[in-house]
Amino acid sequence: MKRRTVLSMEQALSLPYATLRFAQLGWRVIRIEATPSGAGLPGDPNRYIGTRVAGDDRRSYFIAPNVGKEAIALNLKDPRGQALLARLIRELDVDVFCCNTVPSRYRGLGIAPATLRAVKPDLIWAGISAMGPRYPDAAGYDPVIQAMAGYMEVTGERSGPPMLTGIPVIDLKAGDEVYAGVMQALLERHETGNGAEIHVSMLQAAASWLITVLPLIDFDCQPAEITRAGNEHRKFIPTNVYPTRDGYVFLAIGSDVQWRRFTEIAKFARVANEVRRTNEGRHAEREAIHADIAAVSSAHMADEILADLRGAMIPATRIHDIHQVRELGPLSDRLTRTVMPDGRVVRMQPMAVDIAGAQRELGFAPQYGQHTRSVLAEVGLGNDEMQALFGAGVVA
Repeated sequence: MKRRTVLSMEQALSLPYATLRFAQLGWRVIRIEATPSGAGLPGDPNRYIGTRVAGDDRRSYFIAPNVGKEAIALNLKDPRGQALLARLIRELDVDVFCCNTVPSRYRGLGIAPATLRAVKPDLIWAGISAMGPRYPDAAGYDPVIQAMAGYMEVTGERSGPPMLTGIPVIDLKAGDEVYAGVMQALLERHETGNGAEIHVSMLQAAASWLITVLPLIDFDCQPAEITRAGNEHRKFIPTNVYPTRDGYVFLAIGSDVQWRRFTEIAKFARVANEVRRTNEGRHAEREAIHADIAAVSSAHMADEILADLRGAMIPATRIHDIHQVRELGPLSDRLTRTVMPDGRVVRMQPMAVDIAGAQRELGFAPQYGQHTRSVLAEVGLGNDEMQALFGAGVVA
């Protein structure tokens, strides 16, 4: 099978996460960063976020999304840089070009879909932006889009303020949409020989996940159905966090059958009554149910409660911190890894899905411009030509 090649003008998290998924498949991913401008530190700002782990330009927040990649620095504001980009696409037989900058910059940087697909008609072009090309100047980061797309409105305690999720879910959702779109485009290219143009709007991608709340508006829903609910589920009762003598457990009852099994556990039998037999009835008594369950659970150790719930096939768990998650049996042997320049092993998040032949250990994240010379040499530039480009600030 051909090893695919991806050129990605990327920064921040959304697109680096998408191209990480390609790197995990063993594809070649070359990230393009801007040449120094004098206005700040060079390249992707995320290089400089977090603790220093390998020099000044490879800090902790940058590493995991960028392992297994190469890095070049190219001035796409310069026509010579744009000509180099076209040369790279042709000579490296690039399959996919990606970017995550505001669409109003596409033409000026020479990266508009029509421009690059004229260089290579079967190229798959994929871009992430805040709201897509219809809003070409809209800038957006994950937390801003969380606020705009209603995520903050539905996250947090009922009586508390709107709240961000603990993970940048919209960045990651947008990255997954690029991954899925490219895979679909590759399948269609195999059948038609044609490339594709993919535009991912972070706002639209985020709103596509409002499936449990947005449609309820046209069903004349109650306001409480589409706002914050704390740790409760708005529909399935009981689903919540409950105290034990040595911590908290989370349990989720997803059907009336599960409720019956739950209340057949001896210590929870007193929580049942005729009204609570159905989920609709449990809605009417939700606050009392939570109080009744907490009264029982708080008198016992978490392991005892969890053993009872497992025996009744009720989904439940302790609330783990990130250290504990890393050691979970179903995950600990699925973690991806990289090796720092000093030899230390870094354990990272697992792949989303196990894929035969995928890369679980990837090379350490590249330095700024680390592969500029080697990539330019690969497409036939000699030393004198390279030196002229370096001297002119076209590459770095």
